[in-house]
Amino acid sequence: MELLDQTEIAGHQLSANYLTINDPTQASQEIFKEQMNVDDATMMQVLNTALSLGGDFADLYFEYTLRNSIILEEGIIKNSAKAVIMGVGIRVIKGEQTGYGYSENLHIKPMLHAARTAASIASGSTVKTLNGSKFNETIPPNYYKVLHTIADLEITEKIRLIQEVEKAAHAHDPRIIKVTATLADSIKFVQVASSDGTIMRDTRPMFRLSVQCIAQEKNNIQVGFSGVGGRVGINFLEQANHAKIIGDKAATQAILLLDAQQAPSGTMPVILGPAQSGILLHEAVGHPIEADFNRKGTSAYSGRIGEVVASELCTIYDSGQIENDRGALNVDDEGNIPIESILIEKGVLKGYMHDRISAEYFQTKASGNGRRESYAHYPVPRMTTTYLASGESDPEEIIRSVKKGVYCESFNGGQVDISNGDFVFVPTVAYMIEDGQKIYPIKNFTLIGNGPDAMSKVTMVGNDFAFSEGIWTCGKDGQSVPVGVGLPTVLVSELTVGGI
Repeated sequence: MELLDQTEIAGHQLSANYLTINDPTQASQEIFKEQMNVDDATMMQVLNTALSLGGDFADLYFEYTLRNSIILEEGIIKNSAKAVIMGVGIRVIKGEQTGYGYSENLHIKPMLHAARTAASIASGSTVKTLNGSKFNETIPPNYYKVLHTIADLEITEKIRLIQEVEKAAHAHDPRIIKVTATLADSIKFVQVASSDGTIMRDTRPMFRLSVQCIAQEKNNIQVGFSGVGGRVGINFLEQANHAKIIGDKAATQAILLLDAQQAPSGTMPVILGPAQSGILLHEAVGHPIEADFNRKGTSAYSGRIGEVVASELCTIYDSGQIENDRGALNVDDEGNIPIESILIEKGVLKGYMHDRISAEYFQTKASGNGRRESYAHYPVPRMTTTYLASGESDPEEIIRSVKKGVYCESFNGGQVDISNGDFVFVPTVAYMIEDGQKIYPIKNFTLIGNGPDAMSKVTMVGNDFAFSEGIWTCGKDGQSVPVGVGLPTVLVSELTVGGI
């Protein structure tokens, strides 16, 4: 990775044509010709070297990423950085084993060295050879049509945006004592060439604007957070005053928590609010349905396809096809086109999220869930945008149905034990419910439960489905990738509320 100052980007500056990505395949093809200069003959030579010891399959993952970030803290630009990331990852598959090598240098010698490293996983008498002079290319659908990316903005305009965030947060209440605002954008060009003779390309924009506010009243200090983002362009910023909205929202959270009371402990009904609460679904249900855990028999859902694993009110999807969503993908990192996978239908487990290896194992098609953080990482099954479908209940009716319980509006993440489905989550904004009404905010507690058990206790699902604001990043096996979540209001009849 090469770190560059904002003013020193000669040789890496992208022209406006690359930032206009109505045609992500063409944009990616042009950038690779200009910046990488690796032709079909070279890629075939590297793939043949990767297969030279008897591998079943090999692929090359080329990446060129331009990443920018600016951090503003109390009126001062604390950090402004630009990173250019370029390299190739070379994977060889033999059965269920993976050999992997990568190189930042795209000259033939280091690429062949990485290919031989990856090939060492395999040994066999039959060696496959890639013939021909050209790869076959498929043009995928485009789920993030962007005329002008955020990277098109001048740095002065980006600074103005985060200054608006800060101004809105401070204007909300004088008890806001500190505001930190961050703007991050990137544009990633991807090219995947495989030993089956196919090549796929994609150009992926990404944007995130976020803010953290600290509120203080005497010795009481609380934190609020908000953000917005996705695979969006400048037109997204023009549609609404997102800077003011998230600045005000983060400040509102921090001030709200100043008056929050200590949460009770015990087992009680829990209502999950729409959109952001989908992170609980992502962790407690989504990860255990990723196919690698089930292939290895280490998930609470292993071997349970066709079984009832949730309430009949629960239908859960994972889809890379949600336009402009943070988890959207035109092509996954193995060169497969993502589909909309139905994971659970009316409570019945229907399938897993697959990469190439697990699809071969389960004798099905890859679902477009093979994902990696960068060229330096091999792909594994990962979620894209995971969501629970809307129901029929009115959200207010759901609240009125609870005599005593907790309403959770947002979370800062959680943890799940894949093997048994046990989870722990920390809500950030939540309310106590008594006699069917939200009566006061609460703090300092966790939600403790089990994924399959919690899903079986879903008794009402709202008609107010919403996707999250596009801020989540998922970690697995030391890799981080952007994801989306979605949820309507959901009532779980019983979860353990624990004080911190």
